[in-house]
Amino acid sequence: MSDTRPKPAPGMIAARWGDLVRGMGVPRLIIVAFLLVLFSVAAGTGMNLASLISQSVDRIARNGILVLALLPAIQGGLGLNFGLPLGILCGLVGCVITINFGVAGWTGFAMATFLGSLLAVPIGWVYGWLLNRTRGQEMMVGTYIGFAMVSLMSIFWLLAPFRNPRLVWAIGGKGLRTTLTLNENFEKILDKFLQIRIGDLVLPTGALLYFGLICFLVWIFFRTRAGLSISAAGDNPRFARAGGIQDSRTRIQAAMLTTVLGAAGIVAFSQSYGFVQLYQAPLMMAFPAVACILIGGASVVRASIRNVIIGTFLFQTILTIALPVTSQVIQGDVSETARLVIQNGMILYALTRRGDRT
Repeated sequence: MSDTRPKPAPGMIAARWGDLVRGMGVPRLIIVAFLLVLFSVAAGTGMNLASLISQSVDRIARNGILVLALLPAIQGGLGLNFGLPLGILCGLVGCVITINFGVAGWTGFAMATFLGSLLAVPIGWVYGWLLNRTRGQEMMVGTYIGFAMVSLMSIFWLLAPFRNPRLVWAIGGKGLRTTLTLNENFEKILDKFLQIRIGDLVLPTGALLYFGLICFLVWIFFRTRAGLSISAAGDNPRFARAGGIQDSRTRIQAAMLTTVLGAAGIVAFSQSYGFVQLYQAPLMMAFPAVACILIGGASVVRASIRNVIIGTFLFQTILTIALPVTSQVIQGDVSETARLVIQNGMILYALTRRGDRT
């Protein structure tokens, strides 16, 4: 019996393809295609795909909360939070204090997260107050504040009154080292929790669950009255003020939340990385996080948990497999070039479409 079902007309196929392009966006389609090409080349050249996938998942779990930290700022009308190093510095202070007192295990991880988040609350309040004073220039101001605080904290790391031999330079006994190890504290404590190992495939289940838990809590928060107020004020400040919502207060709340998440994110990042990096290490950490959430489909004025997850997956996976694949195929490393092109290109693309959905 012949198939009597109507075949889609060419115009209908073109319309569906157009809807797909508009839904995902041309930049994301290009990035997905590039990612598929990299995996195809890796499989064709006999590379260990299980190892590449394991490294990619590690980076996704490691960086996810730092990308999530941008969500409250965007929802609250503060734009892309290039001042993320403020929260990161708070988390680093919590890590250093924890190492100094020798607290290890889950207690050490919880202590570092708690101290960093606690410090991030007043810092976030001051940050939000300053952004309220510079409305319309939040991203530029945030960038300069982040750079300034990283430099200021570099002086603090040199003058901080710590005497623990694990922290200070061996010569002179003053000033914190550039890199501090976490092997005696909480190195990979999340990654090894409920870890799944199948041959060369290793999945950091605990870190993924922790990332998922923080995403769920943020999702729940933005469905509470306080979260809805932040979103409403960020989406339309005039309408929010007409409804009795003080947008200046919600912007400060958004700044506090994004700073707290940044502090918690760097602690999770450090436990997975195995080290705490000080001085100039946090300087540019906001830029790859911003690129991640933009690749996921966020705009300057609107973002969601889905954008965070998709963007982190795409960006971090490309960074992971680009180096070994290009080294296998050609002489030389273009992964750093690809990272800069994708990262800065997505930021530029989002800024040129301010107010639109990307």
